[in-house]
Amino acid sequence: MFVLYRLLSAHDYTSKELWLHVKSIVRQIETDDAALIFDDTIIEKEYTDENDIMCWHFDHNKGRNVKGINLLNTLYHSDDVSIPVAFELVHKHAYCDLETHEVKRKSNVTKNEMMRAMIDQCVQNQLKFRYVLMDSWFSASENFEHIVKKHKHFIAALKCNRLAALSLNDKKQGRYVRIDSLTFTDQAISSLENNII
Repeated sequence: MFVLYRLLSAHDYTSKELWLHVKSIVRQIETDDAALIFDDTIIEKEYTDENDIMCWHFDHNKGRNVKGINLLNTLYHSDDVSIPVAFELVHKHAYCDLETHEVKRKSNVTKNEMMRAMIDQCVQNQLKFRYVLMDSWFSASENFEHIVKKHKHFIAALKCNRLAALSLNDKKQGRYVRIDSLTFTDQAISSLENNII
């Protein structure tokens, strides 16, 4: 992570520049069954002055806010090789909360919106992939629908309190169940695996 931080701080290095650096390598290894893997990470910088990039972010692993740089990155995974193909830094601009009169920070773009834009850019770059993998932070129906519209599949962790309809008929009738109430049999898992592959 330190190398990445030094690289980013050297000049305004963008996702476009990253793509230009890795494009030839990706073209050598790309396959139709490849995956885009989305993850966000926080590079902690506890004692650095606060600004739009270096500020407080909620760390889901620690369950609290930490000071640092929040980076959303995309790895391209094909045939046991993973290469970063895109990234975005979360910029939180300062504003004054009218109720509390406190200075707060908020990004103009959500991480979910960033992820969808990054998927669009990968498609525009004619990157071959079939799957989009993400953790529960990105498990939202808007993201799933966006991925399906791009004719791709997704694999995502789901929070246990998420609701799901077990059939189209259940969805139409508004019948949803919590994910953590479902029991999967070996036969159901095998059926899912066969439909994915």
